[in-house]
This record gives sequence, C-alpha cells and structure tokens, in this order.
Amino acid sequence: LYPWLTVRGNVELPLKHKKLTRADRDRLIDDAQTAVGLEHAAKSYPSQLSGGMQQRVAIARALALDPQILLMDEPFGALDELTRIEMQNELLRVWSARRKTVVFVTHSIWEGLILADRIVVLAPRPGRIVLERTIAQPRPRRRNDAALLALYEDIWQSLQ
Repeated sequence: LYPWLTVRGNVELPLKHKKLTRADRDRLIDDAQTAVGLEHAAKSYPSQLSGGMQQRVAIARALALDPQILLMDEPFGALDELTRIEMQNELLRVWSARRKTVVFVTHSIWEGLILADRIVVLAPRPGRIVLERTIAQPRPRRRNDAALLALYEDIWQSLQ
C-alpha cells in the first residue's frame, strides 16, 4: 500500500488508468471497499490500520479492477494466527460473493486445505509438481475433519 494515500486512494489507484466516468470509478471503489468490509475506513491511511485491514485494502484494490483471476502470493504470511484465520474467512466470503478464480500461494498446509478446491505441491530445483489433490469437503471446513487430516498427512509426506 502507498502510505501517503488513504484507503480510498489506494483502491482507486489502478482505476486511474482506465477510461471511466467519475461516477463509474466511485461505484467500483465503493463496491470493492464494501466487499472487504472497509467502507467505514475510506479516509484512513495505512499506518492507521491493523495488518488485517491493510490486507483487505490490498484485496479491495485488486477487486476494483474486476479481474477474472486473482493472484495471491503469501498474502497472509506476515499476520498473526488469529488475524490470518480472520482473513482466510474474509477471503472465502469475498470469493463466495464474487466467484473469481484465485491462485493462492502458501507455505501453510492448513491454509491450503481450508481455502482451496485443488492443491498443487511444487518441489524446488528443478521446479516440478510432486502432488496434486482435489478437496471435496464442503465449506466451512473444520481442522478436525478426518478427510482433511488424511489430506494433510498425504501433503506432508509429499514434502519429505
């Protein structure tokens, strides 16, 4: 996030290069802020926000462009565990409302199991797929679900 821009300014930034009327731009900004629950923080600056709220601003900025695919590389990696779980739930809420394809990179097996429909485990040097699994369990998923525990073990073994 740009620290000198408000939440609204950060969400608006990628829209400035699109040929939109002011009314259309305002509608897209408002929709994106509402989608992540930040309509009340539009005039706040990043330094005034928690880590989770900052992540929501970044998600809103991406959603404002209405992409077909949302690429997320370790977006919750720097958050504490409770905020991370809150953001996972927030992402699932936004996903269920917008139904965008999300490519989500994480080093957390549980995060993948909670969020994904499909998990692909990559190995380093040379980069290759070592495991691919589809997750059929309905959402919301629980960490004590026997099928998820079995998938966790399967993924963990592929990393050894």
